Amino acid sequence: MSTDSIRRIVSGVRDGLPGTVEVFLTRTWEQVPAYAASPDPNLRSDVASHAEAVFRAVLITLEEGRDAVREDFHLSADQAANRVRQGVALADFLQAFRLGQVALWERIVEIAAPDPETSQAALAAAAHVMQVIEVGSTVAAEAYLNTQQLELAEGDRIRRDLVEDLLAGREVPAGPRLEVARSCGLERDGRVAVIIAVPVRPLRVGQSLREALRIIRTELGPAQEGVAVIQQEQMIGILPVATDDVQALVPDLRRVHRQLARQGIDLAVGVSTVHPGWASAPAAYAEAGIARDSLAGEPGVVALPMLSTVDYLVLREDPTVRRLIRPELRQFVADDLARDGAMIETMLAYVASDLNAKLAAERLHMHVNTAYYRLERIAERTGCDLRRFADVEELIFAIRLLTKPRGVS
Repeated sequence: MSTDSIRRIVSGVRDGLPGTVEVFLTRTWEQVPAYAASPDPNLRSDVASHAEAVFRAVLITLEEGRDAVREDFHLSADQAANRVRQGVALADFLQAFRLGQVALWERIVEIAAPDPETSQAALAAAAHVMQVIEVGSTVAAEAYLNTQQLELAEGDRIRRDLVEDLLAGREVPAGPRLEVARSCGLERDGRVAVIIAVPVRPLRVGQSLREALRIIRTELGPAQEGVAVIQQEQMIGILPVATDDVQALVPDLRRVHRQLARQGIDLAVGVSTVHPGWASAPAAYAEAGIARDSLAGEPGVVALPMLSTVDYLVLREDPTVRRLIRPELRQFVADDLARDGAMIETMLAYVASDLNAKLAAERLHMHVNTAYYRLERIAERTGCDLRRFADVEELIFAIRLLTKPRGVS
């Protein structure tokens, strides 16, 4: 390349640099929606400064006849970090880089066009311009990704701290945690519900709760406010709700549950009742755990109001309750479990059929006489009158309590 031709190119581009930067800015704001959508008032001036610095790096290295090195882009790292905080995605950031390359190349061609020798020099300079932009975009992309990882880690830490504060009943201090709470739609006196989700079987290689949480956030969409974190091998969500009907959340949760199941991630999901204000988050968390435990290790979605009173009492039992079960009932349950559980199955079907033995027999696909025989044997062994509601209630409560899976409390 002729030294004089290169000087003419460099001088021409340098003299018209503000105009080239403006062309680049106009195209970027027209072609990359993320830039026009950003609420940051400093974004345009930041982008202009960065573009000018990159263009000058091209001119300096072209003038000096050398390849670009990482040190030529000292401003790019800070600018990349700014884009992360300004809400510009990496793909959009790199698209803007390419638009800058085009604007600069068009300016070089424009300057070189009137003179054949300079035009030849411009063609020879094309590879150099591409090399400089490649180095610059690599530096910027690495800085962007590093900043993004740091921001994500810091954001996760703040969200975990916020959830820990709320579940411990601590006041949320002014600062980042309070800002995150408000950005998630959580207000001190607003209605909240708590969700707990745990995998019911080991995740496959390559699967993780973090990925499951990402899918949940994506499927529920940005309209679903709230904060969700992974804590002790479970996902915990604290959501603001508009009404006292927490069951309104269930259809969307079941839709996402099915989506995860199709990917081999089976979750047991429990949802609390609605509570007035985040000070009651600890109680809501306990309720969500009870709802989750009602699934007995099977996948599904259950909100606490969906449980019967007996279900709730069984799941909330304390050590004293088991000691209050009559020995006859305890022995009956133990003996039947040691055999095939047929008597217990019949009793549960009898209750589910509103104490109608014929319907119970149909449910169990057995002859009605067999059902009658089993009910008589149950009455003999337990001392219960199966026509009396109080006796039936006591027996069912004992069955449900003594057959509850281990580890459910």
